[in-house]
Amino acid sequence: MGEPRYRRATAADQRAIVAMLSDDVLGASRENALPAVDDCYQDAFAEIDADPNQFLCVVENEQQIVGTLHLTFIPGFSRNGTKRGQIEAVRIASDRRGGKLGEAMFAWAISECRARRGSFAQLTTDKARPDAHRFYDRLGFEPTHIGYKLKI
Repeated sequence: MGEPRYRRATAADQRAIVAMLSDDVLGASRENALPAVDDCYQDAFAEIDADPNQFLCVVENEQQIVGTLHLTFIPGFSRNGTKRGQIEAVRIASDRRGGKLGEAMFAWAISECRARRGSFAQLTTDKARPDAHRFYDRLGFEPTHIGYKLKI
C-alpha cells in the first residue's frame, strides 16, 4: 500500500462515504446506505462544503477511497480566542483496517488543526466502542470531559 492522499470530499464521493459510515455495528442502524445517495446526505454535503470551517475529508490509496473523517474548526472566545479541531465520523474501509491507516489519518487531522491555529483537537466517541477508546488513548487523547447529548 502506497502513501495515503488526503483531500476535500466532492459530491461524487458521497456514496463511498455513506458506505463506510454504514459498514459499522453502530452505523448500520444509523445510516441509510441505499443504492442511491439519499437527499439528506446531499443536503448535508452542500452545507458542509459551503462552510470554510468544515472539512469533509476522504483518504485515497491506489485510486480507491479507503477512509474518511470530518473536521470542524470551531472558533472560540475562551482560551484566548483559539480554535478547537473537532474530529468526527472517522471510518476506514473494512478491507484496510488494522494497517496503521487510522494513525496516519489522525496525524494528518491533527496537523490540519495546528495549521488552522487550533489549541487542541477533540473528539467524541460512543461508549459502546472500547476498541476505539484504546486507540484514542494510545494516540494521546485523554478523556477529560463528560459529554451530554439531548436527542431532538
